[in-house]
Amino acid sequence: MSSLVRALAVQRLLREDSTVRMLRMDTLPLLSGVLAEHLGAPNAKIPTQDLHEAVDAELDSLRTHLDLSDRTAKAYCDDWRQAGLILRRPASDARAETYELTPEARHGLRIIEELIAPLASATESRLVSLTGALHQLAIATDPDVGSRLEALQAERDALDERIRRVQSGETDVLDARRALERVGDILTQAADLPTDFARVRARFEELNHELRVNILTGDDLPGGVLDEVFRGVDLIESSDEGQTFAAFSRLVRDPEVSESFEADLRAILDRDFARSLSPSSRTALRGLVRTLKDGSRTVQDSLAEFARGLRGYVLSLEYQQDRQLRLTLQDALAAAVPALASTRPYHPSGLVLEMTGIQLASVGEVALHDPSEYDAGPVLDDAPVAVVDVETLRAIARQTEIDFAELEDNIHAVLTGITAEQLSAGVSVAEVLEAFPASQGVASVVGLLSLAARHGTVDAGSTDLVSWDGEDGHPRHARVVRHAFTGRIRS
Repeated sequence: MSSLVRALAVQRLLREDSTVRMLRMDTLPLLSGVLAEHLGAPNAKIPTQDLHEAVDAELDSLRTHLDLSDRTAKAYCDDWRQAGLILRRPASDARAETYELTPEARHGLRIIEELIAPLASATESRLVSLTGALHQLAIATDPDVGSRLEALQAERDALDERIRRVQSGETDVLDARRALERVGDILTQAADLPTDFARVRARFEELNHELRVNILTGDDLPGGVLDEVFRGVDLIESSDEGQTFAAFSRLVRDPEVSESFEADLRAILDRDFARSLSPSSRTALRGLVRTLKDGSRTVQDSLAEFARGLRGYVLSLEYQQDRQLRLTLQDALAAAVPALASTRPYHPSGLVLEMTGIQLASVGEVALHDPSEYDAGPVLDDAPVAVVDVETLRAIARQTEIDFAELEDNIHAVLTGITAEQLSAGVSVAEVLEAFPASQGVASVVGLLSLAARHGTVDAGSTDLVSWDGEDGHPRHARVVRHAFTGRIRS
């Protein structure tokens, strides 16, 4: 690559790449601190309002150390969204929106983290991993059967030799320094997983957009996008990117592979050298399987959502309206080209076009008109004055008030018929109801309990079973704290 080609490539990055734009922003200290704190976790999402409130609460303390303007958190977030660093998506489980990092922002945060805490690159474990991967690739791609058998035989001989040495008691355990070095390389690769998942998801979004553009601009040739969708083919999942991710997702969801992976992680964390790991490193190792599964599930959900949307777009024939609109716009542009030679865009046309206007507001502020709310119903007629007797009025009063006079008479009747020894033990509400059933249902039970609480005794250590008949005529039962009467009630 010549100097000019490289210079032009870098110039294009400065103009188009969000990661480079992020690293050149004046608010990079604020941006990196806020995004790493609230959205730096793998697959992290946060409601927009929550992020605004959290950042607003931190801006006062940040302004004492950073040269920041008086802008609000929402204004900063809008700038970052326009710069392609955060995405604002509708939440799937609520009527709200969430923020999440773009792949470019995650890449930028990763670069900053590596600059703050540089990692050793020339390590023994990295060389072992590199040489091992190259050796396996050389074997897997060798078309010569004899060479492959020779390489596999050498691997088996080396494995047999290791088995023999272990059986003879020879120890070949990595020392703590080398083990920690390999753990560091594993964590370095794991730290790139959220960025990789975000890039895969972004690639599926691009593929979804490309397929929709192809539908609008295609010529309906046999085997085209429309033909494939109508035949039920999932074009996104069947793409090269979709097949690659599907293979990865199947491997992550495989119970045997997942359990073996977790068992290896638990074994490593139980080793003596693992005690030297920092708490954050132990947490990252312990949550590695969860990170893989959560990231895979998030991308899989997006893949399914894009596939459903594309299929619905085609089957609903909505694409035909968009095609017609596109053709109409092209015809208008084509007609404008020859007119450009004689008529300027700002030349008065003599036509008066009345533009309609609407005040933009939230849909939540719209209230539907319900005619039934203004319907007062039929006009009420004056009812004739009825003549009632005293017994009818007494029955109405018994339905609205407890007849304490009747209850006191019942209590006195029960107390009169017992001995002095029984009186000292007290007569419970259940015994009164057994002698005189509740004539007012549960109201009589409540009245007896109230009288006993004021004029008798309450034994919180024991209970009684009380009974009465409900309004439907069926018996009711309840167990209450024992309330007893030990003498006549003085009104």
